[in-house]
Amino acid sequence: MQQAPPKQRFSTDTRQTEIVTAVLALAAQRSPASITTGDIAGALGLTQGAVFKHFPTKDAIWLAVMVWVEHHLLSTLETAGRDAPDAWAGLGAVFRAHILFVMQYPGVPRLIFSELQQADDTPVKMQVRSLLMRYRTLLMSLLNAVEAAGRLGAGVDKAAAASLFIGSVQGLVMQSMLAGSCDQMAVAADGAFPLYLRAIGVLGESV
Repeated sequence: MQQAPPKQRFSTDTRQTEIVTAVLALAAQRSPASITTGDIAGALGLTQGAVFKHFPTKDAIWLAVMVWVEHHLLSTLETAGRDAPDAWAGLGAVFRAHILFVMQYPGVPRLIFSELQQADDTPVKMQVRSLLMRYRTLLMSLLNAVEAAGRLGAGVDKAAAASLFIGSVQGLVMQSMLAGSCDQMAVAADGAFPLYLRAIGVLGESV
């Protein structure tokens, strides 16, 4: 009688990454608040016990997801800004990179918005706050460079300009969530970003 092949064993890091990816995929399809560890296990063909072998609690899973999001989103945005030829082109590159990231991982904004609705200041919510602070730091660096180049409108509040940038992206994301599809986000972003540049006084530049 032929023996069954031994089950493949995965490292903890590999399994944790698979669990994080499964949560993001599930969040793209349903409310994050409704996702259970049973759902995560089922998506991976595992038992709940196998999931808890790699994460002690559901909260630990959610925190790992947000750590993943912060690392990958900020890496993407920082690379986009750094590779641009100048600061105002960098703003456009960051804007588009964020939109493309959401189109690739539509579960991310659902998770963030869901967590921000929580009344308690949870570790996951603190991780979201860390993400937003690092995002603002990146934007302030680009806005400072735009100002140094003499391209920022007179009297423009850079902190407000950073908030407007993030708010513009969030508005496009919310519209896509209401529409139930991210398909038109890139087109909408191409129309919205020139308006942002005009608002902060960067005129006559290709974006």
